[in-house]
Parts: sequence; C-alpha cells; structure tokens
Amino acid sequence: MEIKLDFTKSSQENGNHYYEEAKRLEGKIERAEEATSALRAKAEEEKSRESEVKTKIIKVQEKKWYEKFHWFFTTGNLLAIGGRDAQQNELLNSKYFEDHDLFFHANIFGASVVILKDGLNASKDDKEECAQFSASYSSAWNKMQGEVDVYCMRRDQVSKSTNKGSLGTGSFLLKGEREWYRNTNLKLVAIVENEKLEVLPYKRFLHIENTEQIKRVIIEIGRIQKSDAAKKISSILKYDDINTIMQQLPAGTFSLE
Repeated sequence: MEIKLDFTKSSQENGNHYYEEAKRLEGKIERAEEATSALRAKAEEEKSRESEVKTKIIKVQEKKWYEKFHWFFTTGNLLAIGGRDAQQNELLNSKYFEDHDLFFHANIFGASVVILKDGLNASKDDKEECAQFSASYSSAWNKMQGEVDVYCMRRDQVSKSTNKGSLGTGSFLLKGEREWYRNTNLKLVAIVENEKLEVLPYKRFLHIENTEQIKRVIIEIGRIQKSDAAKKISSILKYDDINTIMQQLPAGTFSLE
C-alpha cells in the first residue's frame, strides 16, 4: 500500500490524517459487511418461505379422499364422514353409503348427512360419537339449540325414489324404524394430530388416552363469530391454515375453552 505524506504538515498531523482515514474506511467495511449480512438473512428468509410454500403444497396433495367432508375416526377406528352442504349430502348417499354402513341425521331441517362406514359392526360408543357429530353439524348449532335428537338407519331404509319420481337435492325417503339418540348435545373438540386438524365429537375425545397432555380447543355454542373463532383456534393449536379451520367448523357462533 502506497502512503503519501504531506510535507507541509508535521508527522503527527500526517499520522492523525491517516488514522482518521483508516477509521473512515473501517466504517465503510463494517457497513458493507452489515449490508451483506442483511442480504444473506433476507435470502435465507425467502428460501425458508419458499420451503414453507412447497411444504403446504405437498400437504394439500397428501389429503385423503374423505377430508373434503367433515370427518373423524371413532373409538373403534371406524370412519365417519359428513356432508358440508346439500350437494355433499347427495354425494355421500349416492357414492359412499354402502350396505354395511349406517346413515345418521339430526331430526331438524338443515343437517349434515353422516355416514358411519361399517356401521353395522359399530359399538355403542362408536354410534353415540357419530350421533354427537351429526348433531353438531346441524342447523341446531346456528339456532343456538344446545341439544337435538338424532336418528340412524340402514342402507335399505334410505332412498331417493318415490311413486312420483326422485326427491330433490338433500331430501331422502326414510322407511321403517329408526334408532334414536335423544337430546344429543352439540359439542366438538379441535386437535392437531400428525400435522392434520381434526375436529372430533367431544365423546370421541374423552376416549383418547392422556387427554390432559393434548393441546385442544373445546368448541361449544357461544357468541364468538366464526372467523374470530378460527383465528383463536389457529393461535392455540399453532395451526396456520385458517381456511381449513373455517371449513371444519359448523355454521354459527362459538365459545372456546
């Protein structure tokens, strides 16, 4: 490095000049290093975001066929699937309701059709859990009605056909005796299991071992609006997919515990 001296100045003045110049250059280097570090941090953040997006895309691709419905697995590990609207109720009846299944429905206008797969072999607990699930996804929730009767029927008792033709969307012809679950209360629990949101009937949750160690949100009828309830559930369970939470909640307002 070439150093030029100003002979009009003393050696001390020359020394002070180069000392100040060195400090100035050192400051530039520090600022450059800080800028480089900031750029690296931003690049890492962007990379992390890209990774999160890819992970979310993969999770969507890995969804099971039944996750487009309301769903849960009973204590006996039987799958229960419920319609989110009249069209899904129709689909469940026409495509997924088989001879060995059971059909659950709340005894109120406007309710989810819930199909309990292999329901003919279901235990008492399985059926009671499914009845509570059916009650919770009915218009009784939106009407702030804490209890509702629920019935279940076999495949051969449920039809779309009458003497006058086929019934409209969401309507079914029911024949024969029904199995009743009277005064079934409306109560759900949200948990995250294997990175998936599960919304269970409360009776199902009670059969899970070590429930006190599970992070959960108990969901009942209340005054909290659906969007606010979804955000609170997201925060408690550390589950970011607000849209999925919204889809899994019944229509109405909520209290959360």
